[in-house]
Amino acid sequence: MLPGPMNSPVRIFLVAVEPSGDALGAELITALRSACGNDVEIAGVGGYNMEALGLKSAIDISGLAILGLLDGLKSYGTILKRVNKTVDAAIKFGADAVVLIDSWGFMIRVAQRLQKQDNPPLLVKYVGPQIWAARPKRANVLAHSVDHLLTIHAFDAPMFEAAGLPTTFVGNPALERLVTGDGAAFRARHGIAPDAAVIGVLFGSRQSERHRIGPILRDAIALLAKKNPDAVFISPLAPAIAAGVAADIASDERLPDIIQVMEDEKRDATSAMTVALAVSGTATTELALAGVPAVATYRLGWLSWFIYRFILFKAKYFSLVNISADEELIIEHAQTDANGETLAASVTALLSEIKAGKSRGPALHHAALTMKGDGQS
Repeated sequence: MLPGPMNSPVRIFLVAVEPSGDALGAELITALRSACGNDVEIAGVGGYNMEALGLKSAIDISGLAILGLLDGLKSYGTILKRVNKTVDAAIKFGADAVVLIDSWGFMIRVAQRLQKQDNPPLLVKYVGPQIWAARPKRANVLAHSVDHLLTIHAFDAPMFEAAGLPTTFVGNPALERLVTGDGAAFRARHGIAPDAAVIGVLFGSRQSERHRIGPILRDAIALLAKKNPDAVFISPLAPAIAAGVAADIASDERLPDIIQVMEDEKRDATSAMTVALAVSGTATTELALAGVPAVATYRLGWLSWFIYRFILFKAKYFSLVNISADEELIIEHAQTDANGETLAASVTALLSEIKAGKSRGPALHHAALTMKGDGQS
């Protein structure tokens, strides 16, 4: 049971500093209000989605979506200042429970500072570190820093419980939230022929991804447009980078017209795609559930890449769907293998598979359902 005065609302402080965590936080706010009504008060730290539900973020989270070791070191001072402000805000709010969503480095510091208080709140981590892929000792660190873990992967629980951390599997909201969109309606709204090849391009959700990976995605689009002049390109844009990506596209004269859509059309847009090219992350899992054959890509700074790939990261693949299936259902290109030519060639190969009646879509959909827990459907 949560601490706090009897018959008074439970005060829950949510913390999310990345776009994916912000989406999870918004869904949690909605669920808490639906279940508890006036018996819960919510405050915290968040972004676009959480603020749309009325949350006034205690800090500005811009610049906290860190990609890579060097970026983290450069931002270390800023991170510590915002960690301290977050802790102060939680204490001032009188939180009965603090829910720390994703974002290991930031959240573990918040947890450890709150833990030192005379009467610390209940500390809950929502989404555990990927110890099955890298740094398994983080399970012990987390077990000593929080009271409970809410995990989105069923296979996580035994590993964290072995470290002494009570763990509850709550499902993967990225999968739960993806209700199949209406691809035909999207095509009709945007004047796209029913039989046209639609290539989706997803630029990620972090500014660092936009700067580091965006240029090679645009290179790939330019090559694909030359090879497939009748193809239609669409790009669902994450709110945090939408303006920047739109400006990048507008200033690149090599590119064809690209239909850019926001969150309200994302589901329909995804269902309208024939194939997709995406920065690896939540988007690739959503594409798999929608049965869209995809190419995933990622790039880090060279030092970060060396440390992660050759020292820390033990998994064969970097896409969660591939790791779960132990098969490269989503084509992967990372670091030196990630350039406009390789990405365009792989997207073209997927289009050829579809024309030959060998789409990966059904296998991807099944793999995503297995991750969701509906593998027998």
